[in-house]
Amino acid sequence: MAQSVGIKDVARAAGVSVGTVSNVINRPDSVATETRARVLSAIDRLGYVRSESARQLRAGRSRIMGLLVLDMGNPFFVDVARGAERAAREDGLGVMVCNSAQSASEEAEYLSLFAEQRVRGVLLTPTDASGRNIDSFRRHGIPFVLVDRVAEGTTECSVSVDDVAGGALAVRHLVDAGHRSIAYVSGPPGLNQVRDRRTGALNALAEAGLGPDHLRELPTERLDVAAGRDAGARLLGLADRPTAVFCANDLLALGVLQAMYAAGITVPDDLAIVGYDDIEFAAAAAVPLTSVRQPAVTMGALAAELLLEETETETETTGKRHEHRRVVLQPELVVRRSSLAAR
Repeated sequence: MAQSVGIKDVARAAGVSVGTVSNVINRPDSVATETRARVLSAIDRLGYVRSESARQLRAGRSRIMGLLVLDMGNPFFVDVARGAERAAREDGLGVMVCNSAQSASEEAEYLSLFAEQRVRGVLLTPTDASGRNIDSFRRHGIPFVLVDRVAEGTTECSVSVDDVAGGALAVRHLVDAGHRSIAYVSGPPGLNQVRDRRTGALNALAEAGLGPDHLRELPTERLDVAAGRDAGARLLGLADRPTAVFCANDLLALGVLQAMYAAGITVPDDLAIVGYDDIEFAAAAAVPLTSVRQPAVTMGALAAELLLEETETETETTGKRHEHRRVVLQPELVVRRSSLAAR
């Protein structure tokens, strides 16, 4: 295996000191034109690449922002990452994207990795309901912003969507279409998003004078298509099957849709379906999916901007300090064919 070329190798090849090579790389105007050209020629000839991590450690400032999401298999989080990456790039930073896979232990491992790498800051969608991982990470003094989660009980910044309002939008739409028996395919109960969307659903029923018994919850262990198919199978086994389903995200809704299609159940005539997130696949489904849209790209960009604002403010010598903010965005209902048949 070829050995990497170091700054000493460049200095030896150019016949200059290590300090001169460093000046050419970091302060080129301080080096004579002829000497600078000789060093650059040696760098090009040897294929030298400076160690960015070492430079960052010396400077005490990383050019990497961490992003830890629940599930990179969910296009919603891909869009969040796109927004964060766009904002970070404009400030000259890169983004290290990691996937907790909805596992508290994997979340803890990645947070430890971020601390070891001394990243500039972290954008985090937490999966550990106990908050222990966040409490442990906070000891490192690395700024972080919560994404798709309100910073309840903490002082950090957060960017989220009003999921209570989103759940209400979904179920209010179904009630207005005439449905009185609705299933909620909810996902893991430990996630705040799942609980908030259920609260919104119950609020919409109460507005219509309907009690909580009109919402039948079908929890799942994960928020993916396979879990949606499993929930769809359980739904088919109910003697008094609801006429509509609200799913905690679009992947669950697509799984339910697949299960209905396989069983010969017509959507929306026999069963109306509403999802959440409005990922790209929602509109492209065999039956285009009604969904509650979250501004995922905007969410990622705003979170990155808050993190950059915090890290840049805290390093100023003016004495100015960053003020933490909680940004709550509003969802939007996008109606498509999966919910259009009235009961």
